[in-house]
Amino acid sequence: MLYDSILARSFSKHEQKKMGYGALMGCLFIAFSFSIMLKPHLGRHFLALNLRLFPRAPGIKMADIVTKKPTPTCNLMDWTDFCDIDMNVRIHGESSSVMFASTDMEEHLERNSTWKIKPYARKQDANAMKNTREWSIKAVKSPQNLPQCTQNHGVPAILFSLGGYAGNHFHDFTDVIIPLFITARKFNGEVQFLITDRKSWWVLKYQAILSKLSNYDIIYIDKEAQVLCFPHVIVGLKRDPKELSIDSNNHSFSMKDFKEFLRSSYSLNRGRAMENRGRGRGRKKREIKPRLLIVARRKTRSFTNTGEIIKMAKKLGFQVIVTEPDANLKKVAETVNSCDVMMGVHGAGLTNIVFLPERSVLIQIVPFGGAEWVSTRFFGEPSKDMELKYLGYDISLKESTLIQQYPKEHVVLRDPVAIQKQGWSAFKSIYFDNQNVKLDINRFRPTLLKALELLRHSS
Repeated sequence: MLYDSILARSFSKHEQKKMGYGALMGCLFIAFSFSIMLKPHLGRHFLALNLRLFPRAPGIKMADIVTKKPTPTCNLMDWTDFCDIDMNVRIHGESSSVMFASTDMEEHLERNSTWKIKPYARKQDANAMKNTREWSIKAVKSPQNLPQCTQNHGVPAILFSLGGYAGNHFHDFTDVIIPLFITARKFNGEVQFLITDRKSWWVLKYQAILSKLSNYDIIYIDKEAQVLCFPHVIVGLKRDPKELSIDSNNHSFSMKDFKEFLRSSYSLNRGRAMENRGRGRGRKKREIKPRLLIVARRKTRSFTNTGEIIKMAKKLGFQVIVTEPDANLKKVAETVNSCDVMMGVHGAGLTNIVFLPERSVLIQIVPFGGAEWVSTRFFGEPSKDMELKYLGYDISLKESTLIQQYPKEHVVLRDPVAIQKQGWSAFKSIYFDNQNVKLDINRFRPTLLKALELLRHSS
């Protein structure tokens, strides 16, 4: 108020108004200067292609400042590379090219006109990137320099890869399906999927999910000889650094939204543990027995005493189901959703926790050898974001079949850290690929009792 009073006494209303406009222009000029100074440092990682803020002609109109033109952006600094191009885009699959023109980019195009992207959401992993096709994003100064459209589409498109580790159930969800949900859901089905690194069987497996996100038949783009034209294209998928997670602070959706989406996609009945099951007619209700799902594995990290586990679980009051998930995802989803507790040795099969009702319990059996870090990162932490209860059970050396393969003083048994230092391949080949589990029933029993307690508190 003091500054308002001084200003009113010293200047006329007309002069005050002129000073106000001058201050506004000064602030905008300072902001623009900072962007110019910082652009060389930021441009390598975050490319805002439409850089012009002011018109070149003298005089600045307020409408020119506040009007937002379509701005192609390429974000190359996160776990995934993606370009969002909200203007006329042309795609030629055979040459792996995405092209667009903007007359507001002359200065930028003098230095950078092409960006290389591998549209698979795990770019820090060199092995995954080896299996992913690279695409060129090309910006030209004039629409006349673009190839002619031979096929026009009236909806936006998302171009993504089924290379990398696609085909591994865990990576299918954390690298492709959840990022695709984050990227595509806002279009409410009015979006065209363009798939590079074709895997037809993958599309068949996840058809229920894909058809909920897009109303259009998938285009396998790699061998497409025509020039496809779209009003808006996103190359690559958005994702968060945490596995099997959606940070609602960064996106319009959460893991709760994603799980509800899955329930809708597969017509799953149960949204909460101990719900919609075991109820009698009228006022009488049968005793509700919690249902335990034991995830079986055939080749490695399998239980060698499944019968004993089943017998003990039934004595504690569980109904028990034993299954090894397969490619029939609808059947898998229905089975998992019918259960209240899911237990299994660390592995891709535990990814199916995405189908568990809220407040269910995940019991992850952690193999011997120091696998706690990867077990927690892949399933322990994500389960909490899914509103599940988590129990980790670290097996002892006596519960590992490794004691039958190595002498007692062998480094594999005595010092797993030394094996870890040899790299992931050495660690995985021993502790993941050549280890099975014989649970100590007496030692494991308190974990199942804890699961029952958690269910009682949540129901």
